[in-house]
Amino acid sequence: MSLTLRTISREQHLAYIQSLPAASHMQVPAWADVKAEWRSENLGWFDDRTGEMVGAGMVLYRQLPKIKRYLAYLPEGPVINWFAPNLDDWLQPMLAHLKQQGAFSVKMGPPVIIRRWEAASIKGGIQNPDVKRLRDIEADFIEPRAFEVADKLRRMGWQQGEDGGAGFGDVQPRYVFQVPLANRSLEEVHRNFNQLWRRNIKKAEKAGVEVVQGGYHDLEEWQRLYEITAVRDHFRPRPLSYFQRMWTALNTEDPNRMRLYFARHNGVNLSAATMLVVGGHVWYSYGASDNIGREVRPSNAMQWRMLRDAYALGATVYDLRGISDSLDETDHLFGLIQFKVGTGGQAAEYLGEWDFPLNKLLHKALDIYMSRR
Repeated sequence: MSLTLRTISREQHLAYIQSLPAASHMQVPAWADVKAEWRSENLGWFDDRTGEMVGAGMVLYRQLPKIKRYLAYLPEGPVINWFAPNLDDWLQPMLAHLKQQGAFSVKMGPPVIIRRWEAASIKGGIQNPDVKRLRDIEADFIEPRAFEVADKLRRMGWQQGEDGGAGFGDVQPRYVFQVPLANRSLEEVHRNFNQLWRRNIKKAEKAGVEVVQGGYHDLEEWQRLYEITAVRDHFRPRPLSYFQRMWTALNTEDPNRMRLYFARHNGVNLSAATMLVVGGHVWYSYGASDNIGREVRPSNAMQWRMLRDAYALGATVYDLRGISDSLDETDHLFGLIQFKVGTGGQAAEYLGEWDFPLNKLLHKALDIYMSRR
């Protein structure tokens, strides 16, 4: 297939995304409005024979301080046929175009899953003292074509660090946890939860925890819970304006793109979460909870409601987003994987993010700057 790459309108880009079963929420045109501090561009790949659009990419450009050169970033994209035999023909025109636009380095995250582990295998790994990381467990599913993609990228000059964290380190999570919903009943999904999850859902129900959907006007309440979480878990919270911008941008593009949930008990909000929807892929994107009321298990109740809503929307996957690959119980991130494994889903490993230095000197300079931050 001979291909042409060109800049497309947001409308064309959105129409293409809407024609697919799913794509990353970071590859919808409105994501550019969420990342307001970056310049953006929509790219389309066209089949020369038919003139039909066969791929799309949302590029974010970040300017280097003091000079008019950019880091070009395609988060969880581009949305192309990654298993095409002629991957060169897809990516070379993109690199040439981005160079023309003033990019000194390109970073992308192929949305290609390389391995999957079932919850039961992970549980077995956690119980085995010799197992320290996900990779120490034999995967239940391996995608051989993903290794071919990695080989092709290396041959083209794309780079990835030893730990998979390429150059500037992976920005998006390489390991995620997903609950598959396609061709399964809700009863089956519920049955697959571990005993603790099922017990906690029941406990919340018995205590009278109710899960409700919120709107734009509830984002201040979301922020309150989120900032409590940030203090407890030692991370720097995003400002309220970020979530307001996210809500406005995403829901203007599609009224069902972003949702907000609260789990409350006796009229008090105890936990909250944001949910994102693109086609058949639904993400639990941000979570927050108070330090009080944990005994009534609001988080389990909320996840179960979100999962049921995702199912009602016809989702094929409910994605709990990032996990660490560490299975060491002393690791501060261990609790996260333990919580998510309880859903009976699967851990998935993506190909990770890749860098292409168009200007080796500037790329190296940025690399050094990022490593010192």
